[in-house]
Amino acid sequence: MKKITRIILTLWVAAGLFLSACASLVAPAGLAVTSWKLVSYGPVGNPTPAASGIDTNLDFGKDGTVNGNFGCNSFSGNYQVTNGNITFSMMISTMMACLGPQMDQEDIGLKIMKGTAPYKVAGSTLTIYSASGDNAITLSRAK
Repeated sequence: MKKITRIILTLWVAAGLFLSACASLVAPAGLAVTSWKLVSYGPVGNPTPAASGIDTNLDFGKDGTVNGNFGCNSFSGNYQVTNGNITFSMMISTMMACLGPQMDQEDIGLKIMKGTAPYKVAGSTLTIYSASGDNAITLSRAK
């Protein structure tokens, strides 16, 4: 009987841990099911405007997934929001080479979206900062 009780208890604990992990992947209502367009990137005090005529997007799913394109390569991965930070994980990207501003804004954007990054939403503007706070990408709400 003790062995069966231990097995049942172990299964309950495992199920609880599994459900907790799944719950942490669910995005908060503030970013879930939102789409953003790149406005600027680079140093916080002197950002570079996004390349004109280049379609960009950053989409947050309600299931904790994120995907987008900053003008060259498509990327996707997971995100989790806690205490004013977004943690990006399992990010993958296509590997095409692009010229000039397209590649510049993508390089900076993807570097900022590596690991945990502070963020701020003000009205229809989302700003994601580098871990050091020196660089940022600023986006406007697309939907």
